[in-house]
Amino acid sequence: MAESLALPRLQAAVDGASAEIRPAVSSVRVTVTNRIEDVEAVWRQIEADGVVSPGQSYDFIKLWISAREIAPNRQVFLVAEIGGAPIALLPLFRRSRKGIRLLTWFPGPHVGCNAPLVDAKRLSALAPAERAALWKQMARSLSGADVLYLPAIPEQTLGYEGLFSELGTSLPVETLYQSRFSSWEECNTTQRSKSRRKHDRQQGERLEALGEVGFEEISGGPEALPILQTMFRQRAKRFVEMGVDDPFAPTDIARFYAQTVAPDSGVAVKLHVLRLNGDVVAVRYNIAHGDTLFCLISSMSADPAIQTGSPGKQCLLRVMQTVFDQGVRNFDMGAGFTDEKRHWCNTQTGLSQHYLPLNRRGEAAIAAHGVWQALRARIKANKTLLGLAKQVRGTMLRLKGSATPADEPASSE
Repeated sequence: MAESLALPRLQAAVDGASAEIRPAVSSVRVTVTNRIEDVEAVWRQIEADGVVSPGQSYDFIKLWISAREIAPNRQVFLVAEIGGAPIALLPLFRRSRKGIRLLTWFPGPHVGCNAPLVDAKRLSALAPAERAALWKQMARSLSGADVLYLPAIPEQTLGYEGLFSELGTSLPVETLYQSRFSSWEECNTTQRSKSRRKHDRQQGERLEALGEVGFEEISGGPEALPILQTMFRQRAKRFVEMGVDDPFAPTDIARFYAQTVAPDSGVAVKLHVLRLNGDVVAVRYNIAHGDTLFCLISSMSADPAIQTGSPGKQCLLRVMQTVFDQGVRNFDMGAGFTDEKRHWCNTQTGLSQHYLPLNRRGEAAIAAHGVWQALRARIKANKTLLGLAKQVRGTMLRLKGSATPADEPASSE
């Protein structure tokens, strides 16, 4: 990329760098490829130190690319090295939105958050101007796009605050909710009041009054496929009720999730299933990585006859009673506030959109998108405005119909 397209904010940071910093800046080496296999060794090396999202998993992204048949010319993988050792990796997907050419994350909002893969310890040891110079060097290696758009990056990553503060311009837009406990006993004591336990017990009794209740964890294989199909049917009904598009309707999206439960997928899927009289009434789709469990999708039966037993909440209760004593220390429930997150999550982390303009057109697009994101966040935080927005959206869908976008977020129950 020509120097005239250098990012203004990053350029200013480099120009203001001290003489002591410049040697580190000059030692940055960036390589670019459109083959994920070329970066596998580096990716797995960085991933081994921990991830904040399934979107940082090599096996998850490789399967996403394969299942969705993403052409090589739409894939970009950047690796930055300092002193010959990898310090950052950016897996990027080329797409276009409203005429603007973007480079962004592959799974989009199908995961709760995302971030560059980095050697967090070494990156945190750099001065702010050095980190700014690193991102500038990586951005200058990109071509054929207007904007580097990196949404839902957490403000705290692997124990480090502000690790990506110098990554372009950022806009706080959302919150990530997690439950962090060493055992079910600690979780139970911390998160459940006497009245909460009583409420949960009453709901459980109402559900048990309807028949035999069973709960199980399935790690994949052939028995997982019909569970997935039921989960997506339940989700589809819920999306109709909400008046929004079904993000799982496209066949390539369904194919991806089906392939994740294959024995050789490399993705550690855990399905938590609640049954009533043998029928699946609630499901949670999770991915395990180390001591973290990421919940990507949840569903429950829309049958009014069993709603008094709150099958979705009863399923989650059993999940919490199970996973922490199995070694999970962080249960990631994704972004966006819900009652279940209020009940169970003791950790909140801010998420921000990060933008890097790659040319003047990108600068204009970023300014417009920032206004829209701020308005969207305000609407979501106001119940009256959110209700009105949903009514308008539902009416438009009914009157005009809608093509289902493949990158809309999975919603909680």
